[in-house]
Formats: sequence, C-alpha cells, structure tokens
Amino acid sequence: MSNILSDRSYLDWPFFDQHHRDLQQQLDRWAASTISDAHGHDVDQACRDLVKQLGTAGWLKHAIGGKAYGAVADVIDTRALCLLRETLARHSGLADFAFAMQGLGSGAISLFGSDAQKQIYLNAVARGEKIAAFALSEPDAGSDVAAMQCSAVLDGNEYILNGEKTWISNGGIADFYVVFARTGEAPGARGISAFIVDADTLGFEIAERINVIAPHPLARLKFNQCRIPVTQRIGESGQGFKVAMATLDVFRTSVAAAALGFARRALDEALHRATSRKMFNQTLADFQLTQAKFAHMATAIDSSALLIYRAAWQRDQGKKVTKEAAMAKLTATETAQQVIDSALQMFGGLGVVCDVPVERLYREIRALRIYEGASEVQQLIIGRELLKEFAANRVEE
Repeated sequence: MSNILSDRSYLDWPFFDQHHRDLQQQLDRWAASTISDAHGHDVDQACRDLVKQLGTAGWLKHAIGGKAYGAVADVIDTRALCLLRETLARHSGLADFAFAMQGLGSGAISLFGSDAQKQIYLNAVARGEKIAAFALSEPDAGSDVAAMQCSAVLDGNEYILNGEKTWISNGGIADFYVVFARTGEAPGARGISAFIVDADTLGFEIAERINVIAPHPLARLKFNQCRIPVTQRIGESGQGFKVAMATLDVFRTSVAAAALGFARRALDEALHRATSRKMFNQTLADFQLTQAKFAHMATAIDSSALLIYRAAWQRDQGKKVTKEAAMAKLTATETAQQVIDSALQMFGGLGVVCDVPVERLYREIRALRIYEGASEVQQLIIGRELLKEFAANRVEE
C-alpha cells in the first residue's frame, strides 16, 4: 500500500500553529517521494545517504538551535521536532533515526556550546555534512549516570580521556561524538563534564560494532590516553550531568513522537489489510473482534498523541515538562508496541515475513521502550515528580 495517513484531523488541534501544519504536510510529501522504508543490507551507507538527503532538503535545520549556525530558529521548536519525527517514523524508521541522532548528537552544542563550537559543528550538522553521536551510556552505567567510570583528567591545556562507552547510536559512522566523562569536581553526578571528540582523534577507537533487531549504526567506543583540547569541553567543568539531562529533556518527547509515527503506520496497514482480506464470505474488518481491536488501537494512538503534543506545547511555552515528557514517552512507546502487535496479528503468517511493513515496525518499536530512559525509569520519574508536587502543595497549604 502507499504510505498515506488516513487520519490527519489531529493537525487541527490547538497545540499547533499554522506553520507546524504546513511543515508536516511539506515533509510528508517529500518523504513519500524521496525515501523508502526498505534500505538494503548496507545500513551504514543507507544512514549516511539519509543524513545527506535530510540535510540537503533543509529538514535538519529543525534539529539544531541557533539561526546564526544554520538553524531555522534560535531555540528548537519541540512541536516541530515531534511532528517531523512522527512523520519520518511513519515513512521509515531509519530516516527517523538519522534525523533524531543529528539533533541528539549535537544537542549539547546547541544548548551549551561556545560560539566557536557552534560555528564548526552545527552548520555542518544542519547541512548533513557531519554526522553526530551522543555518548553517555557505559557497560555499567546506563540509566544510572552517576555510576559513570569513563574519566577525563586535566593536563595543561588538554584532558586525557580513558574508558568506554557502549550502545552508542551512529557509532562507527559519526564524524564527532559528544562524550561525557568523570572529571572529579564532586562525587556522583556532579563531577562529570562533556566533550566533543572528533572521530579521527588519536587514542579513540571503535571497539565493537553491535547488531540489533532493527539495524542501525551502533557501537562500543574505547578511549585510551585520548587527548582532548580544553576548547572541546562543552560548558563548564563539572556541569556534564546538567548538559546531558538538558539535552535529553529536549528530545525525550520526540522519542514518543517516533513511536506514535510507527503506531499510525501500523494502524493504516491494518485497516488496509482488514478491509481487503476475504474470510468466510466477508472481510476481516466485518468481524466484531476486528472492530473492537481497531477501537483499542485508535484510542491508544489518540491518547499518546494528546500526551505528546501537550508536553511539546508546554515545553515551547517555557514550562518544565519532566513529568509530562515521561508520561508521553511511557504511554506512546508501550501502546505503540501493543498497536503494532495487534496489526501484525491481523496479517497472520504474512505478518512475520521479513521486510513486510508490520514486521519491520515490530522490530523498530522494541528499542524505543528502552533508550533515552526505559519505561521503568519513566515510571520512577513520574512518581518522583508527583511526590514533589504533593509536598510543595502541602507546604503552601
């Protein structure tokens, strides 16, 4: 089937301005005519090609901040970011990945970088000329960032970086990595700094490429006496945790939007299948069981969309969205998994044939429930924020 979105009514919601609606429709037309959801076996090259296409077409200008450095605005528009990821994910999971990683990988520079860093990296990211990566996780420090072991020791005008990072998206193809390392100003999360490490830096290597169920560039990184000029540090020394969390805060809601795009594609694939599949002198769609399943799928999708665009709108109004973004990511990723599973079931045996759209979606969605904060972590965040709000309100009373 052609990748046509059957329900566009959500674009009329008051969360959006007219330029958001125009942007979504322009990207939808471009994606339909330009990109495919089947990328062959050379995923690295496919990703490089997508970054170049997205940059040439101007879409990556929305993933960075700062008009002087090639962005469309000085501050990243969260609603635009979410609409772009949702639309790209519906067309191609790898296209969404390529777009998102350009933003996440350079996000710390957009938010905290020096003018010189922004001039060197952001323009190139926006044009698709440099591929970015975000290196936070370690073998023993995933959700628990304070357990980080990778270290950076100041030596004159340089830092000496040692340690490992793993599960790094764009690992192996990135031109530069935003790396977080312990610099020791204080214990725990307060003694971490952020650095830009160019891929050709002496002492840096790709230790291992990692293959996952939805293929994309992924690697374990190793730093061995890797010397980084002080000018490559992002922000102040010891402020790395703040840099990392602020970057993730921008992009966490957009992860939910990507899940929403996958879910919308699954629903449309299922509608097409159910209305055309003949069974027992009627179509699959004529069965009440099928109609009930569609009701659950559509309701879950709208519930996710409302949470996503509430959080995005609030953030664009300058409000704190820690709880709202966590609610959006938790709901959107978990329900997208259920929606896609239901869609696959309607395809029967065809649903598990490699590279059928619902089979690709089934593989694509699974990682979103883990990265940038697993579902269990989102639950902890929501609970913690609720307790904070309750305590604050009780004091005011």
